[in-house]
Amino acid sequence: MKIFDNPSRDSWSALLQRPQLELEFLEGAVRNVLNRVKKSGDSAVRELTLQFDKVSVEALQVSAAELAEATASLPEDLKKAIQTAAANIEKFHAAQKRESVKIETTPGVTCWRKAVAIDKVGIYIPGGSAPLFSTVLMLGIPAKLAGCREVVLCSPPDKSGKINAAILFAAQLVGVKKIFKAGGAQAIAAMAYGTESIPNVYKIFGPGNQYVTKAKQLVMEEGVAIDMPAGPSEVLVMADESAVPSFVAADLLSQAEHGEDSQVILVLNNDKNVAAIQQAIQQQLNTLPRKAIAEKALLNSRVVILPKKEAVDFVNAYAPEHLIINMNDPESVAAEIVNAGSVFLGNYSPEAIGDYASGTNHTLPTNGHAKAFAGVALESFVKHITYQQLSAEGLRNLGPVVEKMAEAEQLDGHKMAIRVRLDTLK
Repeated sequence: MKIFDNPSRDSWSALLQRPQLELEFLEGAVRNVLNRVKKSGDSAVRELTLQFDKVSVEALQVSAAELAEATASLPEDLKKAIQTAAANIEKFHAAQKRESVKIETTPGVTCWRKAVAIDKVGIYIPGGSAPLFSTVLMLGIPAKLAGCREVVLCSPPDKSGKINAAILFAAQLVGVKKIFKAGGAQAIAAMAYGTESIPNVYKIFGPGNQYVTKAKQLVMEEGVAIDMPAGPSEVLVMADESAVPSFVAADLLSQAEHGEDSQVILVLNNDKNVAAIQQAIQQQLNTLPRKAIAEKALLNSRVVILPKKEAVDFVNAYAPEHLIINMNDPESVAAEIVNAGSVFLGNYSPEAIGDYASGTNHTLPTNGHAKAFAGVALESFVKHITYQQLSAEGLRNLGPVVEKMAEAEQLDGHKMAIRVRLDTLK
């Protein structure tokens, strides 16, 4: 990791950059996939699965037999771990439910807002070398709590044509019944447009690589809602002398192993711990099965040394997906953070806990989008409809106000809608 000691604010823009594919190539490649699926449906999904995942899949939907086989094959201790995590996630998200409250804004004028589940939602679950069955819990549980009528799950098959057993077990646990063997941009296209096998949905959730993220952004232009721009994973660790170097190293590597395009940033208030942290990184890196991936991710990563106030400003400018504050009095530092997806406080709050089982959601905005987006929550799976009801008294009280405003905006039809009613009340 390259070290930047007290960099000037003028140089921050370069330090805030994430690794990117060449955008013109990326968009062109993804549009081609979307168009093929829109035109050819299931056959395009199969062809693209063979091209990208190197496996031929005939039946896209996972069968009941495959679900039973997955459940039987999974070790009991892993099942119990998934069930424990699911219980925490459900507890945290269930607490986010809000009752409708009716407000009388003017005598005789009552307004309220009602949460209604999004009817059809799609969940994308990354597979490959790190199948994220935990994401099934993070998305399937709030979808169930919200009451979404139809939940469609897509995940890429492995070389044997199967979806990871833990993904299938987690899907059954949270009540997802429509599961399909499709990954990458072709899965996003299938859920956006619908195919012979895969139903179209109204909103698509889930993280993925830059191809998946770009596909979500492009189908959004065609009217399909998405959760947020969620691309390659990232973490920023703030640390001072109170931080344990091995803890800091482990947190950085836990993100670096996600993928070669992941990014980890370490922000220190001085250089006292730099050598110890770098040594711990190297020691732990040598023990990781995904060492090669983590090493490449570290090439996109950096150490930034700044005084505390400037460090907070740098973090808010970076707007990390995950922020670990491993410092004395982390609560006071956290109070100054305004841009972050999820925050972890102190030596004993590793980001991995939030990835799996604390209860918070790990589907979070990346690439600086935490400046304007929040992570997935229960409300992500609902839409709010507003209502208003006026009595005759209410129209008498508020109608003249609207007439005056409509007249000033030269919208006489609006004024007439009030006047014809008021005239009947004279």
